[in-house]
Amino acid sequence: MNTVLHNFIVFEGLDGAGTTTQMKLLAETCDRQERSCHATFEPTSNPIGRLVRSVLQKQVVTTPLALAMLYAADREDHLNNPVTGIVGKLEAGQLVISDRYLYSSLAYQSVECGFERIQQLNQFPAPRFIFYIDTPVEECMRRIESRGSELELFERRDFLLTVRSNYERIFSELPGGVRFVRLDGTLARETIARQVAEVLRNDGILD
Repeated sequence: MNTVLHNFIVFEGLDGAGTTTQMKLLAETCDRQERSCHATFEPTSNPIGRLVRSVLQKQVVTTPLALAMLYAADREDHLNNPVTGIVGKLEAGQLVISDRYLYSSLAYQSVECGFERIQQLNQFPAPRFIFYIDTPVEECMRRIESRGSELELFERRDFLLTVRSNYERIFSELPGGVRFVRLDGTLARETIARQVAEVLRNDGILD
């Protein structure tokens, strides 16, 4: 994981933290500036990613380790698929913005499978930027429950508390060359988006 993919931006956070919203808002900013970008997410909408989502939605039952392996397989395809892969998009000069990446696997799957085992499965390149939307567990649960849909596999208060601790461990051990930015997830979405854009402007990524 010591290789860093430049022009690769990742949003991380607990379920309900607002990662999807910020990925979309950044993509809209890129569009306004006519900056070529590719917005994406994990699990993906590719076949392996759809299988992962079916497990999260409790439509398919498997073991925690099998799920972790599916996440890793989906990530390998996400990066290196010859048609849709992130690496190809970056080589073509696009900015790639992802809602979640390997840090979600390290934070979530390691709860049941152990950190070292999940780390072994996820020997992938690091992004240049990680924006961590730091949102309290209680606020995340409030947002999740307000959706009115059935809770997914990991959307439990006790589980998310452990995931939050795992994120802190992960972000204390990042390789050199990765720019880590912690954002206050209780702020208005527009305020967070402005903070993201300011960081990227200062780094020459945006105008």
